[in-house]
Amino acid sequence: MPDLFTADTPRPLADRLRPQTLTEVVGQEAVTTRLAQMVAGAHLSSLILWGPPGCGKTTIARILAREAGLPFAQLSAIFAGVKDLKAVFDEARQRGGATLLFVDEIHRFMKSQQDAFLPVLEDGTIVLIGATTENPSFELNAALLSRCQTFVLHRLGPEALDALLRRAESTAEQELPLTPEARAALIAMADGDGRYALTLAEQVFAQNEALDTAALAALTQRRAPMYDKGGDGHYDLISALHKSVRGSDPDAALYWLARMLAGGEDPHFIARRMTRMAVEDIGLADPAALPQCIAAWQAYARLGTPEGDLALAQAVVYLATAPKSVGVYKAFGAANRTAKESGSLPPPRHAVNAPTRLMKALGHGAGYVYDPDTPESFAGQDHFPEGMERRVFYRPAERGFEREISKRLAYWAKLRAGQR
Repeated sequence: MPDLFTADTPRPLADRLRPQTLTEVVGQEAVTTRLAQMVAGAHLSSLILWGPPGCGKTTIARILAREAGLPFAQLSAIFAGVKDLKAVFDEARQRGGATLLFVDEIHRFMKSQQDAFLPVLEDGTIVLIGATTENPSFELNAALLSRCQTFVLHRLGPEALDALLRRAESTAEQELPLTPEARAALIAMADGDGRYALTLAEQVFAQNEALDTAALAALTQRRAPMYDKGGDGHYDLISALHKSVRGSDPDAALYWLARMLAGGEDPHFIARRMTRMAVEDIGLADPAALPQCIAAWQAYARLGTPEGDLALAQAVVYLATAPKSVGVYKAFGAANRTAKESGSLPPPRHAVNAPTRLMKALGHGAGYVYDPDTPESFAGQDHFPEGMERRVFYRPAERGFEREISKRLAYWAKLRAGQR
């Protein structure tokens, strides 16, 4: 029987069982099938692999380099900078042909640093494979994204994780010493992470007796979670939190916040999404919602876990119980559409700055009335482009603070109509 734990095999089990071909990668068949077609047709292009930890991003990159016959270089954006990138680019140019560069955690590069990839992607010096656990649409700049195809990898389901365990058992020529219930618990503990599943299996193989669920939990120092996690995931849970807040359900919102924090989610990611909730779903119905979120975010940054978690919880409850309005959200969308349709119409002369004599002589700023000097602090001048009819984009809701805004807008509309 092979000994998985001798000095001759110091590498972790997950590394030793790393797939050598795309067909050996489990749980990502749709992506690996497409990638195999690209390699077979000699059409491998730069890629972004987006998915959770332990889903096979690094493995796929290494296989692609081998199957495409390309020199392979690897960097982690956690430790590397532009200097390291340039060293790889220079070496690739000296070598000639294309080099496949795998960049793990590519979202850690600032967007300005990401521009360093553009020239070498354009001239074919580098075929880039970037791996990220974050949404590329938010974390990578548009220029880099336009030069790469994005492939979405998913957390591994129970069947895929069980296939990995069977592969480990085949290599060890023995079954994992687990009861059926404990085996299911180990798969649930892995939570879609293949690398972690094999790490747990490595600990179990070292035992000389069968383990039940309680013994497994004691061995791994983790409580066995609920077995069926279904479609839970990074974006599923944040979506549930967002919709609970939007639905004014503070209890459900607190539950999803607790689930995410217990699952190891980055609290800064949660705080960023909560800030989005404040401006998207609440807006000026409660202007304090935005500073509440920013304050909670800052408090967490200063306190960390667990003290800072309470600041996030307070902000979640505030958001969930605040009056809701999408008035500003809709208004900005309508303004954006109109701005695109209207082209480059100039501002009216009275609204244009005139810091020089020449600009004043050309009529810039002519006729401008300083509103605070008028009796009502409202001159009623039209600030849309000349020749363009006035538009109404912002329609405040009759809720919360927007009730007061609605009264002001109605009063100003009355004054404006009286000046015609």
